[in-house]
Amino acid sequence: MTGPDLSHISTWVFDLDNTLYPSDAEVMTQVDRLMTDYVAKLLDLPRDQAREVQKRYWRENGTTLNGLMANGQVTDARDFLDFVHDIDLDVITPDPELAARIEALPGRRLVYTNGSLKHAERVCDRLGISHCFDDLFDVEAAGFNPKPHRAGFDRFTDRFSIRPAEATLFEDSVRNLKTAHELGWTTILVWPKPGPRDEECAEPGHHPGHVHHATDCLRTFLGQVRTANHIAAK
Repeated sequence: MTGPDLSHISTWVFDLDNTLYPSDAEVMTQVDRLMTDYVAKLLDLPRDQAREVQKRYWRENGTTLNGLMANGQVTDARDFLDFVHDIDLDVITPDPELAARIEALPGRRLVYTNGSLKHAERVCDRLGISHCFDDLFDVEAAGFNPKPHRAGFDRFTDRFSIRPAEATLFEDSVRNLKTAHELGWTTILVWPKPGPRDEECAEPGHHPGHVHHATDCLRTFLGQVRTANHIAAK
């Protein structure tokens, strides 16, 4: 194998949206529209003003939901999550090759998402990769402390007894990877496809120093990495 050496990794952690499936799949655009709808109705605002509030909360609080909760505007977080994740997942193409490559990774394989557990289950089912993971960790399990907040990472670390030197995080968000890097994890950026983004991202080939590896295709990357399996086979 000539790819990155990840033979030290025993816990493989994957973000969900725009990471396990390509970011040009029309998933988060649906979620984004529904978030705007929810904020507009909740706060009785015109849609353009609701969108401004939505994006400001995302920038300042990590997620729109966290901002609404911090400002005492949402008391039922599950209602918000159910509403914004009521989307058509036919836009995702099942990926048996990705499933095979995730399943081949030695050690534990986990999903860590700022979305809901139900949404994570639906996405993984649609991709055909549900059987690949040992567990799914959602924003409710994080105490509604979303990535990139350290408190959510600490809950995740405690839940799964993470050894930072043996953990890696696959993410499309450089700001989420920064927290993982500070904790001592190996960080892997899955480049987002061209298109509108809340978060500014460097061009492919140029990424922040807290990103150890980067790829524009998760499936290809997983087929190239060196793992403990390859070392043991020598």
